[in-house]
Amino acid sequence: MIDVREIMEILPHRYPFLLVDRILEVNETRVRAIKNVTFNEQFFQGHFPDHPVMPGVLLVEAMAQAGGALLLGQVEDRADKLIFFTGIDNCRFRKPVVPGDQVVFEVEITHVRKTFAKMHGRALVDGVVVCEADLMSAMTDRS
Repeated sequence: MIDVREIMEILPHRYPFLLVDRILEVNETRVRAIKNVTFNEQFFQGHFPDHPVMPGVLLVEAMAQAGGALLLGQVEDRADKLIFFTGIDNCRFRKPVVPGDQVVFEVEITHVRKTFAKMHGRALVDGVVVCEADLMSAMTDRS
């Protein structure tokens, strides 16, 4: 298990844009991570005030962050690297995510080259898929 302090040693994201609270499991090709969604999230102020729903794009971003932690966790000089989105395919939103939900992200590498990776991610609440997508990324030097 990897807590948020260790995640911040791997990922460059910080509050309010760090969307992974804990990594539950990780191996060479797969990661399981969580995001505890609270009513205090800044995005709920405008999305939507009378019916708070986590923006779908943030679910995809959180999946990408979990995948980025998986990829960067395997790089020795990760402090000198960044991972950027290069594409999203087959994205589907199945159910809304609301305050009080705990989202489990399952991201698996499906193809990898030296600086390019393709992953399949799923977001689940109570074991039910709420979002899934194929994510592409590229690793580059920070400089």
